[in-house]
Amino acid sequence: MTTQKRVLAVIMGGGRGTRLHPLTTERCKPAVPLAGKYRLVDIPISNCLNSDINRIFLLTQFQTASLHRHVQGTYHFDPFGGGFVDIMSAEQTEKGSDWYQGTADAVRRNLIHFRSFPHDLVLILSGDQLYRMDYRKIIDQHLATGADVTIAAIPFPVSKVGGLGLMQVHDNLSIGRFVEKPKDPAVIDSLTLSPLLQSQLQTASKEKHCLASMGIYVFNRAVLAEALDNTMTDFGREIIPGLLGRKKLFAYMFEGYWEDIGTVRAFFEANLALAQPLPPFNFFDPTAPIYTQDRYLPASKLNKCAIDHVVIGDGSILTNSSIKHSVLGIRSYVGEGSVLEDTVLMGADYYETDDQLAANLKLGRPHLGVGRNCRVRGAIIDKNARIGDGCVLYADGKSDGAYANGAVIVRDGVLVVPKGGLIPPGTVV
Repeated sequence: MTTQKRVLAVIMGGGRGTRLHPLTTERCKPAVPLAGKYRLVDIPISNCLNSDINRIFLLTQFQTASLHRHVQGTYHFDPFGGGFVDIMSAEQTEKGSDWYQGTADAVRRNLIHFRSFPHDLVLILSGDQLYRMDYRKIIDQHLATGADVTIAAIPFPVSKVGGLGLMQVHDNLSIGRFVEKPKDPAVIDSLTLSPLLQSQLQTASKEKHCLASMGIYVFNRAVLAEALDNTMTDFGREIIPGLLGRKKLFAYMFEGYWEDIGTVRAFFEANLALAQPLPPFNFFDPTAPIYTQDRYLPASKLNKCAIDHVVIGDGSILTNSSIKHSVLGIRSYVGEGSVLEDTVLMGADYYETDDQLAANLKLGRPHLGVGRNCRVRGAIIDKNARIGDGCVLYADGKSDGAYANGAVIVRDGVLVVPKGGLIPPGTVV
């Protein structure tokens, strides 16, 4: 039986996304723009499609309008393959009318919607991680070991395991125990890989490694239903540890690039890393493309600019400006004399018409994008923001909080102009 006919994929859309605020003020985490032209949800969906999995449920409940538009406008399947990406929001039923209480609760409430499909495996994924994985490999290992549950895990050096949930595995990759965010060096040392498993790592290192869960699970379907026949709400903290000793749990070691984009700082750094000469995540891999909405935008236009390590989305217009180590989204506009460094400019959802531009001038309102003679560094400028001429926006040395009468927010040391924000000309932050 093919992977397509055996596996249902379930992508967890996340909760309120408070750690990504203000990027999640008007959208859920999976809908946050990424790498100039994508959204976070494109990563797990593309990994599924590249792994011959095309029946995908996306579970979410907060600020879903933007996500609905993106998914419905992007993922179209022919009627013969049976593929789909269905968004399952929390809904009132005879059994309850409240919100999803956690990852496990969200899957439990949607088991009823899986009944129409004969698939015997369920692949559970996160909607806010940046990585490329061929899920067929973890599924093949799951079947070969006769596992009830297989958990994707990434090796971390002992010096970098702070704040991670770790697992101890035997030489056959069966899981012996879980420890949530250990701090005691003796406990951490007891969780390190055996010499045999350490020798199998692709990257040679003298430092011992531990395995940290990636929040990616393959369940036998019957085992998933049994595991959720209770009131537990979270997979990582409750369901998975509760199966230890009762079911066959195995780890799948993944050694590629993986970034959990759960905070503003992590989002900022993951985007800027894409502007490096050899970025850790390769969007140019022809064997495993990342899919997104086809917008039919014109090519970007650069007029007399100084560009140094920059990713530029489609349909952008940059004029006589200097941009260094930055990521610019679709329909980005940067005016004359402006300097951007270490900046994520998300661009805009639309172009302004001549009438709208004239109305802006009449109202004294900046046009969409970055105006003339601006200085921006260490910042995320969200979509549809208006930055007036002569603004100076630096994150350097500023503590977290609101600035410029609340128009600018510093979070995790990153200066953020929220979606649709307006910064008057001459503002200095």
